[in-house]
Amino acid sequence: MQFFFITNSIELASFAVANGVDRIFVDLEILGKVQRQGHLNTLISRHDIADVAALRPYVPEGNLHVRVNPVHEGTQNEVDTVIAAGADVIMLPMFHGPAEVAQFVKAVGGRARTSLLVETVGAMQSLAQCIEIKGVDEVHIGLNDLHLELGNRFMFEPFADGLVDRMAMILNDAGMPFGIGGVARVGEGILPAELILSEHARLGSTGAILSRTFHRQATTTAEIEAQMDFAAEIQALRYTYAEHLGTGAQQLERNHEKLVAIVRQIAAELNAKLPAGPTRQAYA
Repeated sequence: MQFFFITNSIELASFAVANGVDRIFVDLEILGKVQRQGHLNTLISRHDIADVAALRPYVPEGNLHVRVNPVHEGTQNEVDTVIAAGADVIMLPMFHGPAEVAQFVKAVGGRARTSLLVETVGAMQSLAQCIEIKGVDEVHIGLNDLHLELGNRFMFEPFADGLVDRMAMILNDAGMPFGIGGVARVGEGILPAELILSEHARLGSTGAILSRTFHRQATTTAEIEAQMDFAAEIQALRYTYAEHLGTGAQQLERNHEKLVAIVRQIAAELNAKLPAGPTRQAYA
C-alpha cells in the first residue's frame, strides 16, 4: 500500500521518504477551496509551483505527486509548468464528468501519470465513463468534499452508505488502481485507523493520504521526532493493512459492519448537536 505525505518542505519530505513514505504530495489546489472548506477544520495548503522544482531532487523518481487546480482557463499552462518542474503524478480535483477529465488528460499529454480525485457527486456518478478515457492512470476517492456535497455530517459516511463500495466495484472491474481518503496513526482517530485500513483491504484500495496526526503542524523533523517514532508508525500502518489482507473475506465483512455501526453512531450524534445542513440525497 502506498502512503502519501503532504508537504512543501524539503526537510520534511526528505525525512518522510527516508522513513517509509511512498509519495510526497504537493498541493497547489486553491481555486474554490476556501469557499468549500473554510468553515471546517481541514488543511488548506499554501503550496506554490516553485515548491515542485525545489522538492524534485529529494523525492525518488516516480513519487512526486502534485494536485493542481480544477479545470479552468489556465489548466494547460499550469500542467505544463508542473511537468517542467518535475511532477511525476498530476492529480485533478473537483471535476464533475468526462469532459473535464478529457481536457485534463489532453493537457498532460502522456508526460506524467494522471490521477483523478473523485470528490463530487457528478464525478461519482460518471466514474465508469471517466475512467474509460484513455490516459487516466489512477483514481483517488476523496471524502472531504464528497461528504459535504452529499450533505453528510461525518466524513466517513460514504463508507456506511455503500457509495465507496460502488465506486470500488467499478474501479476493480476496470482494473484501475485506486486509493481512498486519508488515514490516521494506528490507535488514533475518531474512527479507528485499524477499521479504515480494513476497508482498504476489503475494497482493493492501495493508497491513502497520511493525516495530520503524522505531523501535528510540525515544521521540522525534530518536532516530529519529539512526538513519535515516525518510521515505526508507518510500519504499523503497513503491518495492519497486511494483516487485514490475510484475514479473509468473512472477517473483513465483520470489520465493515463494525465500522458502519460506529460511523452511523457518530453521524447521529453530530446530527443531534448541529443545526440542519444541506438536504441529504440518496444516490443509487
